[in-house]
Amino acid sequence: MLIAQISDIHLRAEGSLAYGVADTAARLKRTVEHLNRMQPQPDVVLATGDLVDDGDPRAYEHLRRLLAPLQPPLFLLPGNHDHKPSLIKAFPEHSYLTWPVEEHGRQYFCYAVETFPLRLACLDTVTPGDHGGGLGPRQLYWLDLALSAQPQAPAVVCMHHAPFASGIGHMDAEPFKGREELARIIARHPQVERILCGHLHRAVFRRFAGTIAAACPGIGMQLSLDLRPDAPSAFVMEPPAIMLHAWNDSWGQPPALLTHVSLVEDAPGQYSGPHPFFDVVSPL
Repeated sequence: MLIAQISDIHLRAEGSLAYGVADTAARLKRTVEHLNRMQPQPDVVLATGDLVDDGDPRAYEHLRRLLAPLQPPLFLLPGNHDHKPSLIKAFPEHSYLTWPVEEHGRQYFCYAVETFPLRLACLDTVTPGDHGGGLGPRQLYWLDLALSAQPQAPAVVCMHHAPFASGIGHMDAEPFKGREELARIIARHPQVERILCGHLHRAVFRRFAGTIAAACPGIGMQLSLDLRPDAPSAFVMEPPAIMLHAWNDSWGQPPALLTHVSLVEDAPGQYSGPHPFFDVVSPL
């Protein structure tokens, strides 16, 4: 099984640049083309939030048009920049978005995808107005039940916010709520191969509760890699990138989940190659 993860598109209404700088529409268009060219084709594309930048319904209409050519099946999660009612309205065929978990009078999209060798347990960590994200008792209960239903089936837990500090000052100012409770649940379920996150706009990995939590690079822009405690909020226009999570049983070993990062080119062949190796030697 091959999961392609995209995240943090930050799309604006057609004709608008994000923050007056980032042509996120062009970057998403190239990403869709990149995914469609892949061989083998991903079995599923998972979009882990901040699909648009400001919750504008026109941005979701634009998003739908740009994602329409995507060939693999697509599953969506909201991020803290998303407006959930507008997301539902723009993607009515995504019926899993219409059966939310209710927590303190708010609705959260929590759903499981059961049709692949790896189960996807998808959690909505977004409370409007809360940048740091988190999980409440009902969302955590849903996750525990979902994982307990098939304890022998390998699974990945998917969500927007990373449940760990990144080392990038401004991103760590608001901690993820419920991270200790989440860790206890994950530790009880050793079948969890990975926690897949977005939000950090960089590839970041951390051991978490006996598994690996991985944050995906952004499509719209990357965060400045500034590891000072007082790092200000800033982004850089490094290339968009996706993560590929491959369920692989090479060398006769039991299946394991491998994670690769794939840069999205401005045009095919931008980075040159592929070039064959010639006269390769292993010196004695």
